Amino acid sequence: MPSYSSYNDQELIALFSSGDDAAFKEIYLRYDKPLYLYAYHKLGNKEESRDVIQDVFAWMLTNRKTLNFTGSLAGYLYKSVLNKIYNIYKHKQVLSKYAEEGTFYIDIESQGTDYLIREKDISAMIEKTIAEMPPRMREVYELKSKRYMSAKEISEYTGVAESTVNTQLKRAMKHLKLKLGLLIYITYII
Repeated sequence: MPSYSSYNDQELIALFSSGDDAAFKEIYLRYDKPLYLYAYHKLGNKEESRDVIQDVFAWMLTNRKTLNFTGSLAGYLYKSVLNKIYNIYKHKQVLSKYAEEGTFYIDIESQGTDYLIREKDISAMIEKTIAEMPPRMREVYELKSKRYMSAKEISEYTGVAESTVNTQLKRAMKHLKLKLGLLIYITYII
């Protein structure tokens, strides 16, 4: 019996797609813990994080014959987990909104609406993360990102050395990257 731990992701995907359950087990063992940590970092809840990971792997197992991996397996799995997390945030926001208004949930079947809701959720997450920055860092970051000022202009505007402004901008970007995760940082911040 071959040692599946020596196979790369592409080989495992090919074996898994052809019905090899041992290949799926290796994929699960390889990615379960990193995906769980990623989900837990985003959600802060052990049970929800575990459920997200189980949902992703269960869906993958159920749909093995129709899966089309165009990129890396890791990228696919992390994106799947992130989409599940967005759905959780969306669901919590919807429940909270309608609980406050005292109205019933209306099912709207539209990809455009789903996209707008996700976009709004991500924007809210970004704004919340910016609001959590220390005041001076937040001010420097907002002058750069919202008023499109250069480091030199920010330095003159705030009366702070340009090197300090550059340091604050680097720290702000690092703060965003750590708090939002690499995918959102690359997609929406850069």
